[in-house]
Amino acid sequence: MNTIFFFFALASFSVFLSVNANPLGNLFRKWMNEHGVQYETMGQENQAFDIWVDNHYYIERVNAQNLSYQLGHNQFSALSHADYLSMVRGYRGLYVRPTSIVSIVNEPVNLQIPASVDWVSAGAVTPVKDQGQCGSCWAFSTTGALEGAYYIRHNSLVSFSEQQLVDCDNLLNGGRDHGCNGGLMDNAFSWIAKNNGLCREEVYPYVSGTTKTSGTCNSKICTNVANSDIAKYVDVKSNSDSAFMEAVAVQPVSVAIEADQRDFQLYKSGVFTGTCGTNLDHGVLAVGYGTLDGIDYYKVKNSWSTSWGDQGYIYLGRGTKYNGGVGQCGILMEASYPVLA
Repeated sequence: MNTIFFFFALASFSVFLSVNANPLGNLFRKWMNEHGVQYETMGQENQAFDIWVDNHYYIERVNAQNLSYQLGHNQFSALSHADYLSMVRGYRGLYVRPTSIVSIVNEPVNLQIPASVDWVSAGAVTPVKDQGQCGSCWAFSTTGALEGAYYIRHNSLVSFSEQQLVDCDNLLNGGRDHGCNGGLMDNAFSWIAKNNGLCREEVYPYVSGTTKTSGTCNSKICTNVANSDIAKYVDVKSNSDSAFMEAVAVQPVSVAIEADQRDFQLYKSGVFTGTCGTNLDHGVLAVGYGTLDGIDYYKVKNSWSTSWGDQGYIYLGRGTKYNGGVGQCGILMEASYPVLA
């Protein structure tokens, strides 16, 4: 028994040394403190450290290329690619868009497109939120679009409840989404229309980020915000920069993108022009567009907290040269926004 304990203690001690003896050990522990990360065993910590170091060197290699964007450490730095994907995916995209009584496809707006738009600086966007370990990106994209529409109509910025959508927008309650197992923004717009609006987040707060599961729909916990009912939603013409810019000029727009690439995982700043496909797996919110250092971009609000990206945002390259005209990360493929009743 003492021999077994001795070898166990020796192994634990050697693992401890493997982190602390490495020149990057102090940086790793600083990262742990910044993100509130703790591991149950030294073995788990050592495994995470190996992944973190690999990502650290990858960040240095990419940044040394002086690209239009930079990478950096964030809460995903010690996750394997598989673990990263399991945490962030939550968009259940469809090749054929759903239709319903509240859907109008390719509705023309016919606006004079401004050179740049930023709904964040205009006050129409709530602070960056965090979906946590729940595939509820679709709900955050939906509330973001509703928040923008509500602000523009009523000049009041209200934070709407993602948890209400996660708990209630399902087959049991007249919806078609799947809580922490993913969803579609158009489906959520339809559910809000049937529900005659949505509650405030402060009254029906988000908890699935830590529980990792949907809760029971509690229709009595809150009252829908007055005038938050949706009359219809607009599906923006697919694969058109001009149509997409026209829509974003009207209000913040829900979009689906592919977010499974390593550079996206570790994105920090600048205009992201790196490899990014069109297998849509993540719902986000387009909140503007413009030009930075001569490169056109779309400004996108994510739901991974301010520790990811540029304070929670990413600037995606804009133009027809990305992915054969369907946009960087497929941003032009499936975009929509709600119209209030």
